[in-house]
Amino acid sequence: MRSPVPSELNRFVGRERELAALHGLLTEARLVTVVGVGGVGKTRLALRAASTAAAQERYCDGVRPADLSTLTDPDLLDHAVVEALGLTDHTSRPPRRILLDHLAERTLLLVLDGFEQVVDACAELVGALLRHCPGLRVLAAGRLPLRLAGERLLALAPLDDEDAVELLADRAAAVRGGLALTDESAATALELCRRLDGIPLALELAAGRLGALSVEQVLRRLDDRFRLLTGGGRGVPARHQTLRTTIGWSHELCTPAQRLLWARLSVFAGPFDLEAVEYICVGPDLPPASVLDVLQDLLEHSLVVREDGPSGVRYRMLDTVREYGADWLAAAGDAERLRRRHRDWYLGLATWCELDWFSPRQAEVAVRVEAELPNLRAAMDHSLDCGRDTRLAQYLAATLWFCWVGCGRLAEGAHWLALVLEAGGGDHDGARLKALWVFGYVSVLRGDTAAAIAALHECREEAERTGDLVAHAYAVHRTGCLALVSDDMPRAEELLRAALAQYEEIGELNSNVLMARVELAMAVAFRGRLREAVVMCERVVEVCEDHGERWARAYALYVLGYAAWHGEDLERARTLLGECLEIDHAFHDLLGTVLALEMLALVAVDGGDPAEAAVLQGAAEGIWPSVGLPLFGSECFNAAHVLCERRARERLGGAAYETFRRRGRGLGLDAAVARALAGADGSAPEVPAAREPAAPRTREPAAPRSVRSGETAGRSAER
Repeated sequence: MRSPVPSELNRFVGRERELAALHGLLTEARLVTVVGVGGVGKTRLALRAASTAAAQERYCDGVRPADLSTLTDPDLLDHAVVEALGLTDHTSRPPRRILLDHLAERTLLLVLDGFEQVVDACAELVGALLRHCPGLRVLAAGRLPLRLAGERLLALAPLDDEDAVELLADRAAAVRGGLALTDESAATALELCRRLDGIPLALELAAGRLGALSVEQVLRRLDDRFRLLTGGGRGVPARHQTLRTTIGWSHELCTPAQRLLWARLSVFAGPFDLEAVEYICVGPDLPPASVLDVLQDLLEHSLVVREDGPSGVRYRMLDTVREYGADWLAAAGDAERLRRRHRDWYLGLATWCELDWFSPRQAEVAVRVEAELPNLRAAMDHSLDCGRDTRLAQYLAATLWFCWVGCGRLAEGAHWLALVLEAGGGDHDGARLKALWVFGYVSVLRGDTAAAIAALHECREEAERTGDLVAHAYAVHRTGCLALVSDDMPRAEELLRAALAQYEEIGELNSNVLMARVELAMAVAFRGRLREAVVMCERVVEVCEDHGERWARAYALYVLGYAAWHGEDLERARTLLGECLEIDHAFHDLLGTVLALEMLALVAVDGGDPAEAAVLQGAAEGIWPSVGLPLFGSECFNAAHVLCERRARERLGGAAYETFRRRGRGLGLDAAVARALAGADGSAPEVPAAREPAAPRTREPAAPRSVRSGETAGRSAER
């Protein structure tokens, strides 16, 4: 029997892995269903799999496709399949009997496409056929599963970036004779594909617009994608003529409760979890007890995607699906209420995360806040859009200090804090004062001295005026931190001690307080009182162990590693700094990571490996631009770098040093950290002879003369 699978009219792009998986499933199971959102390419993939030579040889009685997309009456389903099989029967037998008799002894693959509108009847028919026809296999393609025993599902995701761009270029070639992509236009095409979620139908419709518009113009017009992406070619099924029709067809297949949850889920700006849905999306018309079931229905309809990751089970909607839901939410007049509920949930989440940052759940908080960032940003945006809620935007941006500082997002933190402070006017309540000291803190770490001084001065003055003891303590603390990185060690020590006294007075103990102790230890260490600094940091480590705190612990280990290096205990220094680096990298704390790399480079050169020291210095050099001003522009913090470079150059010679430094500069962050933790790559690099004999290695304090003079007289006695 000849298999009447329609021939392809244009090139099939990508999907090699999916095709292989589909062939494997068809080998294992008698019923395989390809599910996915409208326009993702389910039909094309199923027909491609059915038309391969292997499929043709395997099913000796043929491959038969049945397009059910236009069928709305379940009573006509059996007749439609009879017709698709090309059967003619003028007897009085019912169509079901005709199908059973015809397929009973045949080895055949039946491809059912677009069955969603008659899903229950289709499931009943397929079940009956599979029970009575042992040689039959069914490949179904639809937006939801048939829910039959033995059914295997292939959830078809959108195209990856590379295949999406290839598909766009291929289809554009048919419209205007080719899409030549330069580096710049390739980046724009990639952005267009990502904005369209990699959905093949959307990409093909966008390619159709490239006869009149450039890629850049199409990208700019995507805010109204449903009006832009229309005009499928002749012969294309009606449901695929426009993007709106395709998504709208899925909408029509939903129950009222499913449509309602779909609309309300559009308020999320990124992945979300069940708890957020159960708070934000419920109401009299969608009670909490029903949310999970309705969400499960949307998952089966491929309108919501499940993602399992470090933060647990989460869900998301493709942007195209989300925007369709947002249109319905706006039309229902419920968008503002849902956005307020969304904002309130994420305000509460940020508050919980800040409290739990100082706990054994710190690593969990870091993962959670990373996953929630798109929604946290949306909550800040909404608060700024509503002028009366600016204070909430300030509160949220300030509460996320641990994300900006502890999780490697200093630049983004500075952006949001500047934005909310500028929008907030002159009311100096607790939210604004907190935003001021956090902005000052972030600015200190980025090396933006002017912004730090202005924010901390305003915070301190207004805290004194309003009697806000908490804000005053933090302003004094961060001003001391500014003095520390500005090489004013006496003032840094004075301010940090004053801040710690205020913290004790108001009963404040958290990661910030521990960091004040570490920063005080840095100040006294730079003044030559290393034993005092060690005692301080050992106490910080003890408190961290009591509370399960790891982030501040890493900075205490950094100081202890510095002290061990100074005491010529290189093995202990390497161990302490390695643990510091491991913690900082786990939290994505770029500042802590790069500081640890700088000190490990110094340990490496003094341990007899100047080449590795040069590599690590190069790696650190590549990271600093993502942090801010290298080593804060501080002579004290830079002294270790200068000393390390000088010693490495003496051992290697200038040309070899630059070679190894460039090698390190080319390492990615993960590779640099892995190399530092592993002690290079397992083999010692070749170290060329220096041009001049190296000077005898002596332990020099890693602090500039301006700090050493007059303050380090007791250092030799302490050693």
